[in-house]
Amino acid sequence: MLKEPHPGRVKTRLGRDIGLTRSAWWFRHQSAALIRRLRDPRWDLILAIAPDQEGLQSRVWPADLPRVPQGRGDLGDRMARQFHSIAPGPMCIIGADIPGINRTRIAEAFKALGDHDAVFGPADDGGYWLIGLKRMRPVPPKLFEQVRWSTEHALADTMATLPDHKTAQITTLRDVDTVADLHALAKSRGA
Repeated sequence: MLKEPHPGRVKTRLGRDIGLTRSAWWFRHQSAALIRRLRDPRWDLILAIAPDQEGLQSRVWPADLPRVPQGRGDLGDRMARQFHSIAPGPMCIIGADIPGINRTRIAEAFKALGDHDAVFGPADDGGYWLIGLKRMRPVPPKLFEQVRWSTEHALADTMATLPDHKTAQITTLRDVDTVADLHALAKSRGA
């Protein structure tokens, strides 16, 4: 799931620390690198773009990859829409602001869906960088209801919307929301 990388539209918390233009630049380059890393014949890569009209026509994203609109609503509404609208079968949704995502992590998620109904890639802040559903049965109608987004409760709240699903968790990764996250990322990479 991607947003068109315009200042003030993406990474606004990071933008408060380093400036909106610099945070949009970071997101654009992080997203482009992520897309390059995730190209793999084992899965289809589909870009869910916001805002809908502008994102679908954007020159920022690779022209060869299919794009779908995210639509309106909060993050849960937009993710649920993707789970309902993409062809049946195992599916994972990720955000674009997690530098640690790579093909190994995505393969790990799809493997977990082999014997689980749902998989989560936790983020160290209590949210998550990936949610995957096997989708062998209908997507729960209350998926993502009453989730406290952008809080330390997002993962637990989302898991609570899947009470009768066998869930797995894979590797915890760090997302980048603030300048402290950027510093931690640089430190972890030895920079």
